[in-house]
Amino acid sequence: MNQERTIWLYDTTLRDGSQGEGIALSLDDKLKIARKLDEMGVPFIEGGWPGANPKDVQFFWQLQEQPLKQAEIVAFCSTRRPHQAAAEDRMLQGILAAGTRWVTIFGKSWDLHVTESLKTSLKENLAMIGDTIEYLRSCGRKVIYDAEHWFDGYKNNPDYALETLKTALDAGAEWLVLCDTNGGTLPHEIGAIVTEMVTKMPELKSDRSGGKLGIHTHNDAGTAVGNAIAAVMAGADMVQGTINGYGERCGNANLCTLIPNLQLKLGYSCLEPEQLAQLTQTSRAISEIVNLAPEDNAPFVGRSAFAHKAGVHVSAVERNPITYEHLDPNLIGNQRRIVISDQSGLSNVFHYAEKFGISLNKQDPACRQILAKLKALENDGYQFEAAEASFELLMRSALNQRPQMFQLQGFRVHCDLDREEAYMASNALATIKVEVNGRKLLEVAEGNGPVSALDSALRKALVKFYPQIAQFQLTDYKVRILDGAAGTEAKTRVLVESSNGLERWTTVGVSTNILDASYQAVVEGIEYGLLLQTADKTKHTSKSTSL
Repeated sequence: MNQERTIWLYDTTLRDGSQGEGIALSLDDKLKIARKLDEMGVPFIEGGWPGANPKDVQFFWQLQEQPLKQAEIVAFCSTRRPHQAAAEDRMLQGILAAGTRWVTIFGKSWDLHVTESLKTSLKENLAMIGDTIEYLRSCGRKVIYDAEHWFDGYKNNPDYALETLKTALDAGAEWLVLCDTNGGTLPHEIGAIVTEMVTKMPELKSDRSGGKLGIHTHNDAGTAVGNAIAAVMAGADMVQGTINGYGERCGNANLCTLIPNLQLKLGYSCLEPEQLAQLTQTSRAISEIVNLAPEDNAPFVGRSAFAHKAGVHVSAVERNPITYEHLDPNLIGNQRRIVISDQSGLSNVFHYAEKFGISLNKQDPACRQILAKLKALENDGYQFEAAEASFELLMRSALNQRPQMFQLQGFRVHCDLDREEAYMASNALATIKVEVNGRKLLEVAEGNGPVSALDSALRKALVKFYPQIAQFQLTDYKVRILDGAAGTEAKTRVLVESSNGLERWTTVGVSTNILDASYQAVVEGIEYGLLLQTADKTKHTSKSTSL
């Protein structure tokens, strides 16, 4: 174990991560992310390149006015331009104006980049590195040196790559960070190269009094996390990465995967336990800020990371979680989920009965009836793992515990498509027949589409008997074609999410007629909402999601 050894976390979501395709952060977004990372206890947060754009300038100004509580905010830029003194380079004046205590400078390690990209000499590149760091040090800044393309450079010309590091170290850099910028190096190469270079640079050994070593990896070969771990095991004390692995091309090392592996698997110290327990929430909050859906099957923090679907797994996990879980999900703020599906066994049914507050005797024949009905419906295309409200209604029907709040007699929908309108407006009119407490009602309502019209007509009929329906809202609507080869005759699954303003629940419908599938899901959504309002409401609140 390595508890005595601290690994310093350096987050670059706001700079490297924002370069990922589909990510565009506003100033407010950047500030929110920075404060989330600060709350979790990340020591270094790279804020961007001051001067590269007005937004980054304003970001650093804002943090001068309202500083972070724990983290060091870091400004980022390149070494000075060729054949120009660092003190005269206007780019570096913008870095100093950001007012950060720490600055990260990147420079060229690969001789190919020096001659082809910078169009200068190898000697001048060394002067650029040394002069830039010395100038920033003379201005009172602490410097982290990012050695760009270092592994490619080392493989091509090891002596020169090492010379760039020695130059940075002699100029006063506090950290030397080895970058696998193209993301093509593999873990065994990373480990061997870091071990070899530490041997060649004695000043980087154990006490590291002359400087500290970091690692920055990209995921182009799918090995960014493995590469960072290999570097740490070979001697690196800092890891750079992004939340959720955001970044250019295939992304950066995913800190949400890297941190638990380093701390919980290898015993290094990265965060305090209570900070580590914020990891899942931080991951999901930042995914919302960048407006990208969280990856359900992401290791450690994904919604499915500790989900159990097969009956054998569920039965074993309920006896002893370590049978199918590699660690306690609570350590990283996640939670165990038991998923209901056609692969379920009786253990899944009993789990959900308890979750729904339903008393279920293992000897009751209804148990196997519920399981058989579940498997039959899933074979027809239903999916209950995303529609737990519909599964509770199914269970209550089998146990004769489902109240008959209304009976549906049928519906009709008429749609008009106005092709004269610039935006092709579609207006729908729905007529619905329903019986409530022996009274038969016929209601009509309009909507901006057939599902909206159906929903409005049903609410209009029922609200007279159940006023609470006025608080219900249809908050999400998803359609999935189950057998695309069947063309327009394909079977369709519809998931509808509903809300009463306090809780959310999801229901499902399946049919070859998309309107019928939608009708099923909408009806069950309203029925379930009414079930939540009944006298035994407390039995049902645990399985709906708080807003």
